[in-house]
Amino acid sequence: MRAIVPVLLLAAVAGQEVTGPPRPERAALVNVGKPMRLEYHCGEEDLRAAGADCTAEHPCPVYLELAGVEGVGTKIFLTGNIHTSAVTLWSVLLASPDGGKSWTEPYERIPGAILEQIQFVDFETGWAGGQLVHPLPRDPFLLLTTDGGVTWRRRPVFDESRIASLERFWFDSRTRGNLWIDRTHSGETESRYERYESLTGGESWMLREVSARPIAGARAEPRPSGWRIRADRATSAFQVEKHEGERWRPVASFQIALGECRPPEATPAEPPAEPAPLEPQAPPAPAPKPKP
Repeated sequence: MRAIVPVLLLAAVAGQEVTGPPRPERAALVNVGKPMRLEYHCGEEDLRAAGADCTAEHPCPVYLELAGVEGVGTKIFLTGNIHTSAVTLWSVLLASPDGGKSWTEPYERIPGAILEQIQFVDFETGWAGGQLVHPLPRDPFLLLTTDGGVTWRRRPVFDESRIASLERFWFDSRTRGNLWIDRTHSGETESRYERYESLTGGESWMLREVSARPIAGARAEPRPSGWRIRADRATSAFQVEKHEGERWRPVASFQIALGECRPPEATPAEPPAEPAPLEPQAPPAPAPKPKP
């Protein structure tokens, strides 16, 4: 994360959109009735930034975690992260435009971050909340969309880096919403909890309340959405299900175990080239005899 913080701070202070590295093109996942597996690649820089202690002899198992689901018409959105048993590697945002038949990632994976809650207020406007988590929860942000989840942009809650976690957010219109922050890990006592309000659809936030105790609304039960994510032991996968009538109908599933993370193998050094054999040389000519 050392290489990420300056970029976040400079962009936030300058009022620019905060984005991660260019999103690599990943093939769409096609749902054929069995758990789908997300692609991933553990580069040396990813491992170093996350502080992951993975070696060629002891690789780190890599897992997918899904945290939030939202259905909007025929579209489905999932939030989560990819992690080892010790550290978080990247955030994940998944989208299906066709009721779960195919899936893409409409926003690049953010190194060292998680995405959790997601909410749409209509067919066009939605938000996904997240934060960086290494080495402590910090720099909470929202991903915003106003075109039905086709494109997303990242907006920080704060104008500078702060140790804080995003407890919950809720919008009751396209423009007005509230957001609750927990700063327990910062060591604060009198201002451990904060509530912010936005009148700009999450583009900017105003501090409205500070307290040493949890603020009302921060831990409210989510409204029933008709969707759920369930870890299924039999298939070792996350099942995405929709509530229909008296039952939950499976819509899609994703493998939990993705593989292993290990540093790239070092390229063995080439042995030094052997010197070319010396060509045989003619013996030196005998010295002339002195004349009498």
